Amino acid sequence: MNYWLMKSEPDVYGIDDLKAAGVDHWDGVRNYQARNMMRDRMKPGDLAFFYHSNCKEPAIVGIMEIVREGYPDPTAFDPEAKYYDPKSDPDNPRWYMVDVKYVRHLERPIPLAELKQYEELADLPLVRRGNRLSIMPVTKAQWDFILGLEGKEGS
Repeated sequence: MNYWLMKSEPDVYGIDDLKAAGVDHWDGVRNYQARNMMRDRMKPGDLAFFYHSNCKEPAIVGIMEIVREGYPDPTAFDPEAKYYDPKSDPDNPRWYMVDVKYVRHLERPIPLAELKQYEELADLPLVRRGNRLSIMPVTKAQWDFILGLEGKEGS
């Protein structure tokens, strides 16, 4: 099993939207490195942290499960879609997505500022300066450490 962190802006698509949907697709990723992770490495059963980004207090807010491995993102082919890419070809898809299932909210949001305080998370891509990827791998040790923060009072 692999572990991930996937970012979304809560005013665009937040954890409550996924909870309401139950299962939904994770579309609109337009970064090759993130695309490659979805296309080549994510598998059903993998778990991911849901991270709210570009908001007042960026934070890990929940957990979701990958339920369908990478497949072509049809929004790339639709001129009416927000994530349309005129250079994308249905016969040789450029962009992929996965389907995710809501698992649960965390007991409390764990803010980025708090995550940055722990030496145990120094190698987590999220806390590294300049990392803007919307999808990133999380090690099992990092996953367990973050879940261990859930019941603690924030710093």
